[in-house]
Amino acid sequence: MDFVLRKVVDFDGLCTVAGHDEINADLAETILAEAGRLSSEVLVPLNRVGDREGAKMGAQSVKENSGFKDAYRQFANAGWLSLTVAEDFWGQNLPNCLGTAVNEIWHSANMAFALCPMLSQGAMKAIGHHASDALKALYLRKMAAGEWTGTMNITEADAGSDLAAIKAKAKPSGEHYLITGQKMFITWGDHGMTDNIVHLVLARLPDVPPV
Repeated sequence: MDFVLRKVVDFDGLCTVAGHDEINADLAETILAEAGRLSSEVLVPLNRVGDREGAKMGAQSVKENSGFKDAYRQFANAGWLSLTVAEDFWGQNLPNCLGTAVNEIWHSANMAFALCPMLSQGAMKAIGHHASDALKALYLRKMAAGEWTGTMNITEADAGSDLAAIKAKAKPSGEHYLITGQKMFITWGDHGMTDNIVHLVLARLPDVPPV
């Protein structure tokens, strides 16, 4: 990864063009090394635990695998969720290509765990690009700090990955939307690692075309 960033991507040149004069390949190498350390010492040992135990569903909640909550807290406290989040939203504002390299380390070490922060990152990107300033202020600090996680509620039973075929509807109601429909396969849709889980739900507005 260090070779790719230095020799293929030209990380230093990319940072210069993007106005990140304080960021360079040496810093990226340090970040990659630290990501590798956390992965090898914390996430890899939990990979087999996840395979052997599996999450447990109770009457009103889902219990994640043993060790995942402590690992997530270490992950969040080290600032990994805020790596590529803009400084305006309490992030570190590092380049996305570095974030992509780091995500590869998490997924190689323990994909079952890594899907949780990945979904949070996707939710933060959506909120950062499309939400109002008030919603950004409400959600992004908590999510970047790892206090809340995020999901994407997209897949439906009779639509699969064909997003044009979804039937969930969002009806405007004042400053809110009333959502009806069903979703499935909501990755990390419930767990006990944080106090709150932010669900972004893909639904059709009343006036959108059928496809």
